[in-house]
Amino acid sequence: MSSLKNVLTVRDVVLSPPVALAPMVGLSHSAMRSLIVRLGGAGLFFTEMLAAKHLPHENPLSPYIVRSSEESPLFYQIFINETECVPAALEVLHKLGADGVDINLGCPAPQVRRRGAGSFLAEDRNRVCDIVRELRAKTSLPLTAKIRLGRKLDRENLQDFSKMLEDEGVDLLSVHARIHGEKFCRRPRWQWVSYVTEHVRIPVLVNGGIFSVTDARKALELSGADGVMLGRGGVTQPLLFARIAREIFGCPLPIPSVSHAEIYWQFYDLLVARFAPERRLGRLKQYTPYFAANYAFGHSLATKVQKSKTIEEARDIAEEFFARNVPRDCADFSEEQR
Repeated sequence: MSSLKNVLTVRDVVLSPPVALAPMVGLSHSAMRSLIVRLGGAGLFFTEMLAAKHLPHENPLSPYIVRSSEESPLFYQIFINETECVPAALEVLHKLGADGVDINLGCPAPQVRRRGAGSFLAEDRNRVCDIVRELRAKTSLPLTAKIRLGRKLDRENLQDFSKMLEDEGVDLLSVHARIHGEKFCRRPRWQWVSYVTEHVRIPVLVNGGIFSVTDARKALELSGADGVMLGRGGVTQPLLFARIAREIFGCPLPIPSVSHAEIYWQFYDLLVARFAPERRLGRLKQYTPYFAANYAFGHSLATKVQKSKTIEEARDIAEEFFARNVPRDCADFSEEQR
């Protein structure tokens, strides 16, 4: 832990601190990213997963690609299964001002696997090699990849795959410490990420099961990673980024004096500002169950918001809930609260 740096540089892109928001469908959008920017502590953002094949036809106002200038550095994550998609997809990403390109090689979702992408693509090493090589040849942007530990626990295979990605031009790896298809209820294997960090020269971010500063510290110690990537834990507790940046990486960041209710309303206002009316309620419904975990009776808030017909109705439900409930009195989540 003493050797941890609070700044990483990836092809001239500075990550300060090396604490990232993970790419998550329906969650890692402009409103969430801006909320975390304002609370502080994140040095890298990823978009939601984008289909490389569809990028050339995406509406510029699509919630998948809308961004503000404050969301930086921002790496666009793509899922892809053929080299033919590379030139047109990169042309769009260059025009959008992407700070980097991330390849999804770990998503186990059936709809992604059916398209031959995500964790399915990771099992076809020759195709992965061709795609990475084509991407590297067509862009000077940082090229990163998000992977899992593999289809099964196989140290040699994990190391060979990681080294191949490095050799073909990947500049940074994010490693989710579970095998393909493994559920979130399975404890992450942070120790297995060390087999990657000891085998490659490029920076590595450890991901999976990080819900507290204690979790982050343990994940870094066991994995030997250079930084952390927060997924569900960061969405549930957006202040966790600032806590990790300050307490682990020594960044002189104050923890904002803001209540949980104020965080929710900041997110609500950002949704209204960034997205068309028909896009707002769905994103609020996806976020609320995570946020609600901060409250002993949060399931009530999540259930009622899920049943709401309009975002105004959801707002009224939340106002009533906050008037009657206080959040859990703890800085970090325990195992039982996840």
